[in-house]
This record gives sequence, C-alpha cells and structure tokens, in this order.
Amino acid sequence: MDHHEVLIVGGGNAGISLAAKLIRDGAQDVAIIESESTHRYRPMLNYVGGGEATMSDLERPASTVMPDGATWIRDRVTSCDPVGQSVTTRDGRTIHYTTLVVATGLDEDWDATPGLTTGYAVGWAGSTFVVESAPKVWPALRQLTSGRVVFSMPPEPAPCAATALKPLFMACDHWRRAGVLEALDVHLVLPGPTPIGVAKADVILEDALTAYGVQVLRNARVTRVGDRQVTVASPEGETEIGDLSYAHVIPGYRAPGWITDSDLAGAGEAGLVDVDPLTLRHRRHENVWSLGDVAVLGIKPSGGALRKQVAVLSPNLLASDPKDLQHYDGYTVMPITVGRHQLMLVEIDREGRPAPSVPAPDLVRPRRLTWAVDRYALPVTYFRRILREKV
Repeated sequence: MDHHEVLIVGGGNAGISLAAKLIRDGAQDVAIIESESTHRYRPMLNYVGGGEATMSDLERPASTVMPDGATWIRDRVTSCDPVGQSVTTRDGRTIHYTTLVVATGLDEDWDATPGLTTGYAVGWAGSTFVVESAPKVWPALRQLTSGRVVFSMPPEPAPCAATALKPLFMACDHWRRAGVLEALDVHLVLPGPTPIGVAKADVILEDALTAYGVQVLRNARVTRVGDRQVTVASPEGETEIGDLSYAHVIPGYRAPGWITDSDLAGAGEAGLVDVDPLTLRHRRHENVWSLGDVAVLGIKPSGGALRKQVAVLSPNLLASDPKDLQHYDGYTVMPITVGRHQLMLVEIDREGRPAPSVPAPDLVRPRRLTWAVDRYALPVTYFRRILREKV
C-alpha cells in the first residue's frame, strides 16, 4: 500500500519549508505532492511587473528545493477521503497517510470576474499576481504617456493582497519621473475603506496616493470586464470605468475544489481549510492540518507569516500529547513599495497590533535599505535558508 506518515499537499513555500523543518525535527517519512517542475519565489513577481527583476531571478527547478529526505510525488491531488485517510491523484494513485497537511495555496477564480480572461488574452489587462502575465505588465505600463489606468487590490482571501499596491506605486513613480503622470488618469479599486487597515501605515499610503493623484474607489471590487472597460461595484452601486489604456486587475482566489468536496472546508465561499487558527489543526479531522493562504487563520496572508506558522506546526505534528500543542499568534507582514527604491514593512499580529521583528528602526517608515533587503537579500535568503528551514 502507498502510505506516508506525513503527506504534504503542495510544494510551494509552505510545503517545502514545513517538510524541511519536520525532517530536521526528526520526522522519518515525509512526502510532498507537487506537480510543478518549477519553484517560484512569488513575491518577486511584483518586481518583474515593475521592471526591476526578471523571471529568472525568482525561478528554480523544483528538484533543487525539495528537502533531502523527503519523497517528492510529482502529481496533483483531485480528491481526499479524510475518514479513510487517503488522497487520490490526477494519475489515479491512491495514497494513504497518517497525517495530512494541506499547503496548496489558492487557485485563481477567473469565473468570479466575467470577461477578465479575455482582457488578459488580448493584452490590455493583466497583473503581477499571475505568473504568465507578470512579464507583460511592465512593458505595457512603461510605454504609457497618457490615458486611463485602473489598478485593483483583490479582496480576501488572496496571497498577500497588500502587495498589489507595489505595481501601482512603482508605475506612478516611473510616470512622474518621465514627466507624464499628470497626463494619466489613474484609479485604484480597494476592497476596504483604507488601503490595508493598519492606521499608521494607511496614513503614509494615503499621502502617497494623494501625491500621485490616484483616484480611489473604496469598499469596491471589479465585478466585470468588457471591451477596455471595467465595472466596479460598491455599496453606492455600480460604476463603469471605460476607455482604458490598461487594467491591472487581479483575479479573485479560492481554495482548490477538492478541498470543499472532501469536507475539509469551512463555511466561507472560498472553501478554505477549516482549522483552529491557533494550533493549525482541522476542527473535524484531527489528523489533518493546514497552513498558508489556503487555511482559515484570520490574518492577512503573507510569505513572512509562513515562517511563524511552520515554527508552530512542525512541533505540533510531532507532539504526543494534545496539551503540548503550540499556538500561532497570527503574525504577518506586508512589504509595500511607495516609490522607486522606497519600501515600508508592516508587521502585525492577528488583532492588527504592531508586531515588529526588530525594536528599531521603525520599518513602517519607507526606506531605501528596506527596499534593498526586500528586492535583493530576501530572495537569496529564501532559496538558501528559508526553504531549508535554517532561519
């Protein structure tokens, strides 16, 4: 029988980091199900869309990041039987487990925004959040000297939604330096009343939006995409923004369908895995756990949050007594560029309270050094240390 003690579904940051940590902590039989042959450091996609990086900067063969001692199953899960403790894969395999960890991340929900796929295909719409689209964003934005542009921030759940502000600010900074910003009509669609819901950071972000002359639509989302136009819905009704030169519209997100079909999802429409946000253990199936964007954790997801989650989940998986389970405090981090080579780092806990990783300096204040760390140091640290759980 095909069986593994710990079966991790998903070979992104969450799955790889956790597998490496488990093996370092003494786990003997860890397997990872991942169909992709290329591993990506996804935060770098925003720099690709801002003309400050290339795809080769963020991509590595998946074989080079799989932890030594882990079994790599090159397949994709299509269903799960949490009672029978098994998953079925696209290739027809049935794999049994003692412990299951769901670390798939989220799928793009194109159906939630009718017409968006057509806009992407034609080329006047795109985003840095979509791998195939990211390299096309900067060439499209760089050439604009006039016209109307829309940027959107995706509503939760989404993979680090706050970083959707990065391409907006990088583009506005470029247009200002090129002397064409005043000839551009720039709009931002926010899902909430403020950019990220953190008071101190929002003051800085609002000032930057005002300085760039960005028109902000609040408590809103893009609901339809037509021929160079988008429909934006808000509590006040629907607004049509037409005659667009470009639309940086990010699709909605949801969990893979097999999670909902397998009684692993919670009550939300997005189908996220229903775990205790403190211990990361499933509420109904005690041998199922989850972390990352796909889990119901009550936070704004981010790659930085995963490091804290892995540090909690690995000992919890190996704990022999439920009383010994550790708790995740909800730490997350949002890195946002507000101009060329200026970045703010917003660190909060589950309650939205500041949770700085260092006492000084104040990392919420945009700095060139913070940008340099985010652009150059973190990618190296990610591949050399984070994925190997050596941080």
